[in-house]
Amino acid sequence: MKPKIEDMSFGSITIDGREIENDVIIRLDGSVKKRKKKLSKRIYGASHTISLDEARYVYEEGAELLIIGTGQYDLVRLSDEARAYLAKHNCQTKLAATPDAVGIWNKAQGKVIGLFHVTC
Repeated sequence: MKPKIEDMSFGSITIDGREIENDVIIRLDGSVKKRKKKLSKRIYGASHTISLDEARYVYEEGAELLIIGTGQYDLVRLSDEARAYLAKHNCQTKLAATPDAVGIWNKAQGKVIGLFHVTC
């Protein structure tokens, strides 16, 4: 069952009543995991560009859509390699500033996964 994102503010996101103070990934089964920023940080020096390694970690077989909350100031982007990897697996992507991505997530249907950056 897809969890509902109830609130988000700079530095935190509330999912099904649980306030979390780090970036998160929401899996197809509804589980919420801490984002592994180091997969991108070690390549780009920051977590604002999603690397191929991180895309491989985030993607799940059967996912049709990945919603990416790009932060309060819309700074996170997909690397070209990550974008190509997701396209190869027929997984569409929607990137939006995290406050907007929350609304997209809550309305989305089907086999959806999410990655939400909760700061900048």
